[in-house]
Amino acid sequence: MNHFELFNLPVALDIDLAALKTQFLKLQQQYHPDKTSDKDQALIKSSEINQAYKILSQVDSRAGYLLGLKKQDYHLDQSISDFEFLQDALEIREQLDDARASEELQSLKVEVQQWIDGLVREFKIDYDSEDWGEARDTVRKLRFFVKVMADIEKAEDRILDDEDFDLDDDF
Repeated sequence: MNHFELFNLPVALDIDLAALKTQFLKLQQQYHPDKTSDKDQALIKSSEINQAYKILSQVDSRAGYLLGLKKQDYHLDQSISDFEFLQDALEIREQLDDARASEELQSLKVEVQQWIDGLVREFKIDYDSEDWGEARDTVRKLRFFVKVMADIEKAEDRILDDEDFDLDDDF
C-alpha cells in the first residue's frame, strides 16, 4: 500500500492537507499501542503512519515520493547545476542572513512562496509529460526553497522572541 492509499488520498501533488491530517489522527488512534494486544505490531504500524504523514505533509517530499512511485527518484541528492537558479538562491540566502526585522522576513517569505508555487507548477508539467530529468531537478529546487521557508520561520521566531524580551521584565 502506498502512502496515498494509506490516507485515502488521490495519488497527486495537490492533496487536501486537512484531510491528510484527519486521516492521520484517525489512523494513529486506530493503531495506538495501548489499544491492541500486539504492541510490537502497533508500534511498527504507528511508525509507518508517522513516516507516511511526514512525507505527504510537505510538497517537496511528496513530489519526491511521486517520483519514487514511478521509479524515477534516483539522484535526488545530487547538486543543482542550474547556474541562474544558484545565483538567485544565493541572493535569497543572503537576504535571509541580513534580515533584522519582521517586515524583511515577511517580504522574503512572500518571495520564497512564489518560488515554491512556480516550482510546483513546473513539477506538475514535468511529471505529467514524464520528463523525469526535469522533474528530479525541480524536486531538488523545491527542497531548497522548502528549507529556506523553514529557516525564515525560525528567524521570525527568533525576532519575535527578541522583541518580547525586555530587561525590565521580572523574572
